[in-house]
Amino acid sequence: MYPEDRVLVGVINRKRDLLAARDEHWYRIPQDRLANHRVDADYLAFFLSRGFGAKNGAVHFYAERKGLELAYRRDLLPDEADHKRGGERYYKVGLGDLIVKEPPIANPTRRPISFIFTTWDRFVHARAIRDLYSDNDYFVDRIYHALRDSGVRADQYWDAEQRITGAPAHVRILCDSGAVTASPGDMSGAVFMDNTQSDDAILTAIRAAIARQGGPVTINIPLEGR
Repeated sequence: MYPEDRVLVGVINRKRDLLAARDEHWYRIPQDRLANHRVDADYLAFFLSRGFGAKNGAVHFYAERKGLELAYRRDLLPDEADHKRGGERYYKVGLGDLIVKEPPIANPTRRPISFIFTTWDRFVHARAIRDLYSDNDYFVDRIYHALRDSGVRADQYWDAEQRITGAPAHVRILCDSGAVTASPGDMSGAVFMDNTQSDDAILTAIRAAIARQGGPVTINIPLEGR
């Protein structure tokens, strides 16, 4: 384990998925949720939500990544072959043994969680979800969720991915005439996310850039039924 090892934090909200991770050593990720990211983290960690009682709302387990393949959801979960996402492709991530994270990483502010890319040094010392983020990550994450909540499709990139992307933490919005990027770091051509300004001012600048590019490609964000 090295400080710069990459850790991908994902969400598990069904007991059967935790059992698959623990007993069958795999975890599934909808391909469209990580369409612009490479699933090449060294470790995966798991935030438990919904069906886990006292364990809800925290990262309790992690495992070393052992492999990766693509499969249809209906093949991964044949007893749910009629699920509305049955014909969609998922990453099937092979795992080593689950290891208990002590202490768990709590989410005291109930921050929205989807996927978080972080580094081993942040992960191993983290006590709260906030500790997984760099300052830039935390700033970008707020803007990302504000855009998504307004129906604007945005992709989020983390400081921990910089070795792959060559860029600091940023958001990227696909528009009719090209992409708009925004970052609090030094990124050529991006809208500068000035942390001395309010989120509303930054969002206004991003939306103006989006308008100049012909408007965003919008989506309906599925909240249930992974």
